[in-house]
Amino acid sequence: MRPIFSFICLFVLLVSCKNQDKLTFEPFILHGDACADCPEVSVSYPKALENTKLASTINTALEEETISILNFDEDIAASTPEEAIKSFKNGYLELKRLYSDETIGWEAKIEGKVIYEDNALLTVELDSYIFTGGAHGYSSKQFLNFDKTKGKELENRQLFINQDEFERFAEIKFREQEKIPMDKPINHTGFMFEKDSFYLPENIGFTEKGIQLRYNPYEVASYADGPLELTLPYEEVKKFLARRGKS
Repeated sequence: MRPIFSFICLFVLLVSCKNQDKLTFEPFILHGDACADCPEVSVSYPKALENTKLASTINTALEEETISILNFDEDIAASTPEEAIKSFKNGYLELKRLYSDETIGWEAKIEGKVIYEDNALLTVELDSYIFTGGAHGYSSKQFLNFDKTKGKELENRQLFINQDEFERFAEIKFREQEKIPMDKPINHTGFMFEKDSFYLPENIGFTEKGIQLRYNPYEVASYADGPLELTLPYEEVKKFLARRGKS
């Protein structure tokens, strides 16, 4: 029995070591008021529990993004997600006051989740849907990337050793995926890149499969075309990365 017991102890130790660099999260959940004249609002994202600079950075970034999405009342300088939900409600009620016969219910849904984590990096995906009238709502996803060793949020340019070189590589892969000839303008098949020149999207994130580039609706194509995603395997892009993902 001793060899088996020793093996079990070793296994537990290895698992513990493997997970010791993983952050601990709990769900942060909010809902708007439930009433006949209230918009439907739900917010859910992971809240880091550690008392560290990194945890504070992650939580602050998610709060700020939530506030930015929901802040619809200029008279309220929302500083918390709760105040942002109130701002969204006030925006709806003001519109309903002005156009009582035309206003239909507003809706907001925000859902965040950790989609990638290693010893040095963590990426949170924030998925949102906002409907404030019109023919349809607007769905988008945002990537928030964090340097775990320095406890700070990373801008896109900080992900790469040389962003220009990565952009040239990404354009080749984008053209291959979307079947755009290399000798034709990038908008040859109907895209809407400004100045007919390829550029990286606002949202770039680490995933289990590789670096993902995501163009949200309207960014380079019509709403009907939906979002555009290009995932580049780590083996292909590791030479461009300032911080290495999975190899």
